[in-house]
Amino acid sequence: MRIVASDLMSLYLPSMCASRVIYRFRGEEEAESTEFDKVLQELGRRHELQHLATLGPFVDLSEIPQEERFERTLAAIDSGAAAIYQPAFRITTMLDGVECEIVGYPDFLIFDGDGYIIRDSKMARRIDAEHHPETVLQVGLYGYLFEQTCGRLPKAIQVHCGTNAIVDIPYDGGVSALAELRRIVALRETQDDLYEPVGWSKCGGCGFKEKCWEAAEQSNDVALVPDIDQNLAIALHGIGVNSISQLLQSFDISSLGEFKRQVGKRVQKVGKKAERILQFAASMESKQELVLAVPAIPSFPNYVMFDLEGMPPYLDETDKIYLWGTRVFGSTAGEYMPAVAGFGSDGDKEGWFEFLQNADSIFKSYGDNIPFVHWAPYEKTHISQYVQRYGDANGVAAHVKANLLDLLTVARNSIVLPLPSFSLKVVEKYIGGFKRTQATYGGEWSIAQFILATETSDEQLRAQIMEQILKYNDEDLEATWAVFEWMRGKKPSIPSA
Repeated sequence: MRIVASDLMSLYLPSMCASRVIYRFRGEEEAESTEFDKVLQELGRRHELQHLATLGPFVDLSEIPQEERFERTLAAIDSGAAAIYQPAFRITTMLDGVECEIVGYPDFLIFDGDGYIIRDSKMARRIDAEHHPETVLQVGLYGYLFEQTCGRLPKAIQVHCGTNAIVDIPYDGGVSALAELRRIVALRETQDDLYEPVGWSKCGGCGFKEKCWEAAEQSNDVALVPDIDQNLAIALHGIGVNSISQLLQSFDISSLGEFKRQVGKRVQKVGKKAERILQFAASMESKQELVLAVPAIPSFPNYVMFDLEGMPPYLDETDKIYLWGTRVFGSTAGEYMPAVAGFGSDGDKEGWFEFLQNADSIFKSYGDNIPFVHWAPYEKTHISQYVQRYGDANGVAAHVKANLLDLLTVARNSIVLPLPSFSLKVVEKYIGGFKRTQATYGGEWSIAQFILATETSDEQLRAQIMEQILKYNDEDLEATWAVFEWMRGKKPSIPSA
């Protein structure tokens, strides 16, 4: 069996999943890489090459055919090359009775006085066993392959991370990496599909999401219930409660509340979540929504719909918001008011202060009490971050923060929907009546487009890309308003206590 060090990534990314390891080994069809994935790959390649340029003279093995590269790597090491780019190692060993060829391609070998440092380049900004165990395991395996091939320990194993810092990884002789490889071998050897619960966040970004979700929906898998976490789904499966129907037949609020599942090293009861879980399950089983209470929406003539588009921190030196979108809806509707980060060195700051100007203008036109309606905590979190980053001299940001209304929290406190997620885009499709004009859209799409706009020197192309991003953001605001209006008309479908 041939195992490549990058197979550890298959197990862990985009989230821990045994099924993905099995499907890839069997050659199951996988969705093509998205535009966002391709942008990430290109950024990762640039990050790696930028670091390579700092190492001085090096032996470049990146274009050498695989079989020859193994030999050329050893020759370069024997000659004491100062740096080796894209070396290759392989060994043959037994893992739990299975003969395996293990192959690894670290990014760099760097000679340092009396030995070689193994270094890999990654976009992630925080490298440790908690946040990126797959990276720690991968470079640990590189260290083991070096040791077994060269007969000596690596001087160090390191990661060049997204901040350009060099992070030292403790070397355990490959023990942890080999343990995970044994797990991968066992998964590949299995004849039957294992039970791997789906999850809305867990499955996002995986090329097998459609396959797994179709199977889960056909079986009415209990893991589809939003408040059932992965550990609970596995525990329920372990006692034969596999479907939503079986869950409703097997438990009431009291018995489900007492049911225990493994959470890390501890065993915990489901507790107070039981009532909510059964409400969701009943809603999904009947395909009927359940309104628990009148949605807690304050009455005003106008409301600001508020939505941000941002770069995740592993793609930027700061957690950057590149678009602050606002638009007033209600009795006196307003125009779309985007605040866009500039493309220069002060662009982030420019976007923030333009947003504050837009917000101040809204308060002056519509009054101090107008609510800023958003979906989930993202907007509140980033207002606080930007106040710390650039300040709030006139108190406009504090005013906005005081007026925030998280529509997701309102929805979860008042309505149970027959849906696997409370994502805005899932809810907007459920309520119907609102139709987007763009064939391709979404948060990752927007990020990819903004990166392309940043990278291009063609001003006309940049303007076209930004026009598409602004249209997407504006339609997000329209979708939020559509859900807002739908929620305002809801009446309780169960008697109040």
